[in-house]
Amino acid sequence: MTARPAERSNAIGLEYADYKGRPSTLCKGCGHDSITSQIITVAYELSLKPHQLIKLSGIGCSSKSPAYFLGRSHGFNALHGRMPSVGTGALVANHHLIALGVSGDGDTASIGLGQFKHLMRRNVRLVYVVENNGVYGLTKGQFSATADEGLELKYAGKNFFPAEDLCLEAIIAGCGFVARSFSGDPKQVRELLKAALSHRGTALLDIISPCVTFNNRDDSPKSYGWGKEHEDPLHDISFIPAGFVPKQEEILIEEYEPGEVKEVTLHDGSIIRLRKLDEDYDPTDRMGALHRLEWARQNKEFITGLIYFDDSRPSLAEVSNLGETPLAYLPEEKLRPSPEKLEEVMKALF
Repeated sequence: MTARPAERSNAIGLEYADYKGRPSTLCKGCGHDSITSQIITVAYELSLKPHQLIKLSGIGCSSKSPAYFLGRSHGFNALHGRMPSVGTGALVANHHLIALGVSGDGDTASIGLGQFKHLMRRNVRLVYVVENNGVYGLTKGQFSATADEGLELKYAGKNFFPAEDLCLEAIIAGCGFVARSFSGDPKQVRELLKAALSHRGTALLDIISPCVTFNNRDDSPKSYGWGKEHEDPLHDISFIPAGFVPKQEEILIEEYEPGEVKEVTLHDGSIIRLRKLDEDYDPTDRMGALHRLEWARQNKEFITGLIYFDDSRPSLAEVSNLGETPLAYLPEEKLRPSPEKLEEVMKALF
């Protein structure tokens, strides 16, 4: 959790409290509340206009989270696993909206996996946050599809099935911004959120968020204790200043050594500065990212940071040629064909 900023206005005249929502009803100590805190902080620091942001969710403990932040923003709580479709529709209607979807490992990796994969391949411009705890918290702690194979829990017994890796699934589906973090690492969560909001397409943030009620034993890879003990950041992400560097000041480093910096340019000219630690990791290498995720699974490692980045694919709005004016603001005569045109179309069918 981060300390609340002093009560002062940001660049658009709003205070920190203006980005809050209702009080949380989640269990005390839930990792989801820490993520909520970072979303509030990022929105305040980036001076986001609440009315230009839509927050989306499905069903589950995680999907309650949007009620706790950005109370002045648009919101839609969808059916179980259906948040990607609702988000796609909203962003086709108005592609100028900033979209932030919050889901869980059950909502995404089980009933919503097909919807999740199609959102990734369509490259809808949406920040997709998965609050991942490996259990169904609302239905008393059964294993979710991301629960680790062999895990034993008091109420759920033993899990005999391999875990879905949502980062792996996203890369395979064509997502160009794939990151993993830990709710107990607020600085990293905050900076990844800033970067994700700048991406031109879908940005996945798979955040391990311990369930303090059903899955917080120290031998569980989704627990707070295990996460703090085993977290292995791929790089240190920092921003200058407050998240953005103007494009004209950009510095690109082709080759770099451990301890040096690699800068990845985002669509709007802002950049992420990646400081390499003890390994030669390049987040722009797709096959390298897939290999690193599989290596981590085999070795029971918890890697965090920006795992994969590719800004080359156009977004759904771009390939759909939606134009400057959102469909939601076009007059009726622009959206509906005239009787004469409709008659012409009908005649062509016979």
